[in-house]
This record gives sequence, C-alpha cells and structure tokens, in this order.
Amino acid sequence: MNIIVIGAGGVGGFFGGKLAQAGFNVTFIVRGKHLEAIAKNGLKVKSIQGDFTVHPKVTDQIQDVSETPDLIILGVKSWQVTEVAEQIKPLLHKNLAILPLQNGADNADKLQRVLGKENVLCGLCQIISKVEGPGVINHFGFEPKIVFGELNNRKTERVLKIQSAFEKAGINSKISDDILTDVWRKFMFITTISALGGLTRSPIGAIREAPYLRQIMLDTANEVLKIAKAKHIALTKDDIEKAFKNIDSLDYHSTASLQRDIMDGKPSELDNFNGYIVRQGKELGIETPVNALIYHCLMPMEKKARKLL
Repeated sequence: MNIIVIGAGGVGGFFGGKLAQAGFNVTFIVRGKHLEAIAKNGLKVKSIQGDFTVHPKVTDQIQDVSETPDLIILGVKSWQVTEVAEQIKPLLHKNLAILPLQNGADNADKLQRVLGKENVLCGLCQIISKVEGPGVINHFGFEPKIVFGELNNRKTERVLKIQSAFEKAGINSKISDDILTDVWRKFMFITTISALGGLTRSPIGAIREAPYLRQIMLDTANEVLKIAKAKHIALTKDDIEKAFKNIDSLDYHSTASLQRDIMDGKPSELDNFNGYIVRQGKELGIETPVNALIYHCLMPMEKKARKLL
C-alpha cells in the first residue's frame, strides 16, 4: 500500500510513523524545519507505548510523489482541509481513499465539496500528542485509536484493506457502524474543553473542579447536542455523560491542542469548533449563547494570530 500523510504533527506524525515502521511505503508532506529534520535524522516518535525512529520519504511538494497513492491521511488542522483538498485533486483515481483524522464535524463535507464523494472517507482519532521539536513527535496520553468508515457506513473492500494495514502497524482501529455520530461524539468532547481552556488558560483539572466553569462546559455540550439533533445526528444526553466521564478521567494538567495553539499565539481551530456551532445555530434557528460568548471572546486573539489585526 502506498500511503501519503499530509501533515506530520501529533496525529499524522504518530500514525504515519507507525505505518512506516510496519514497512508501508509512506511519504510525508511537511514543511520548513520539520521537513529538514525528518530528511536528515528521520522522524522520531516518543510514545508511552515505546519510542521509535523511522526514515520515510518526505517532501513539501505533493506533486513530487511518484507512486500512485492508495491512501491519503490528512493530519492537518481543520481550517487547512479545503486548501489541501485542492492540492490533492491531481492525484485522484478510482481506488484512492482519503481519510481525514483532524478534529471537527464537517471535514468530510469540505473534502466532498472539492473532490466529490467517491474518494472521501470519514474518520477521527483518539490520541494526545504534539510536535515536541523539528522531527520529533511526543505521544503522551490516551491509547491511540482510529475510528473510520464510509459515509454510508458500508463495510467496503477498501475500508477492510485499510483496517488490515492499521492492524499490521499495531494501530488500534475500528470500522464504525455510524461514522458521523462517532465524529460528532468526539466533536462534542473536544469543543466542550478546548476553547474554554484557551479562554481560562487553565488545565482541564482546574476547569472541571470549578463549579461555574464546569457548568459552562455542560452548557456548551448541550448546545452542541441541540445542533446535532437538528442535523439528524444520533447524539443523546448519554453522550454528554460519556464526554464528562472522559473529561474527569483526563490528567489534571491536560490541555487540548486548540488551547495550546491559542496560548502560543498560533492560528487555531476555534472557527471550526465553537464557531461552527454558532454558524449552524444561526442557520438552523437555534440559540447558542455559550458557544457564541466563548467564540467571540477569543476571536480578537485568533485574528491577531492570523495577522488580521
């Protein structure tokens, strides 16, 4: 299997690294110092499962990839998906599968608008990881897992083949019975904790133990649930309870990637998380005051990070 991984951050770097370690023909599309470090020293993965180093092909130009890809894994941020989809266009062929793994509820929609439906899968991952430095990935939380599937939930030959590749690479994976609902479950969890963490600049432990902030998280999740129901996504109150069990199980000092980006003054996925809920609320006629407050309080920092102020 020929695999392209676009983005070698905490997600793409870890899962792509595992696939390369298993012997698959993996090419990473990365830029800058990360590219230079991987080309020179390989991709180093520090992991609670065990450290390893691989020496994959690496380039910053997708057109330099000579092999016909069977699978493209997107490890970029949600706000980069549409741009990346345009770059993928020349690589399209009947048997290509494109698997988005970034957080967000509408990444598959963005891909389909640019590329059509035939090649697009839907997916999510469970992992806490980050780029520690150029060419170095640090996986420091969660048992890594990929949940994915066809948008119509059929168990097709290509998703079975991809799962087999994940198994060979030692990646825990599941072909979902309802991938959109699974994506929204993850979206609810990550939207509930991420931007509020950026606003308070506090770890998850401090937020969940403060009664007022815990109620804000609960209100955020309930607004996500209302939007999901209006879009005929099968979320329920039970999913909120499960999300909070996960929140309560996290290490006290845990922070989400969106929060870390905000605190580091980098562009974040704020517009794709709380901003998405606010826009959907306006479109569907549903009030989302808590998500709106968090979103608009953080937007000045987001605009500064994007050099729009």
